[in-house]
Amino acid sequence: MPVQRLAVPADAAAVAELMRASVVELFPAYYDERQTASAAVHIAALDLALIEDGTYYVHEVAGEIVACGGWSRRNKLYNGTDAGADARLLDPATEPGRIRAMFVRADWTRRGLGRAILAACVTAAKAEGFTRLALMATLPGVPLYKSFGFTEVEPAELTMPDGVVLGGVAMERSVD
Repeated sequence: MPVQRLAVPADAAAVAELMRASVVELFPAYYDERQTASAAVHIAALDLALIEDGTYYVHEVAGEIVACGGWSRRNKLYNGTDAGADARLLDPATEPGRIRAMFVRADWTRRGLGRAILAACVTAAKAEGFTRLALMATLPGVPLYKSFGFTEVEPAELTMPDGVVLGGVAMERSVD
């Protein structure tokens, strides 16, 4: 049975490997070969600030990380871009917290791990005074986020640092 816990710096290498493997396995159903390769480099890049801030979770089975994800109180919406992003803390009274870097190993999808991480994110963000959460979904994640109460704000084009464009969806939900 998977155990959920906060990620620690020693998890960084295993998390980075899981992120890349998840993209390589799951993205081809939604994106072409070039987009998947770009996402494996840019979307699957671990932002250590998530772990350092204590807002990133992992699911572990027999010492192996099979799912990861979290939230952020900082002004960055998704990996793969620095457009409009900075390290400043968001104002929970006026800005939504950010759901970030959700990945599940292909053989562990559809078992409730993503939902469990999202539930922990909602609880933690609410405890810090946030009333809303926002995220930039890649296409494989949209069904999970919709099932968890996120609504589509608008379709988006995610331009990676190498110029490759991925389709995405900006989404939001209340923490209540």
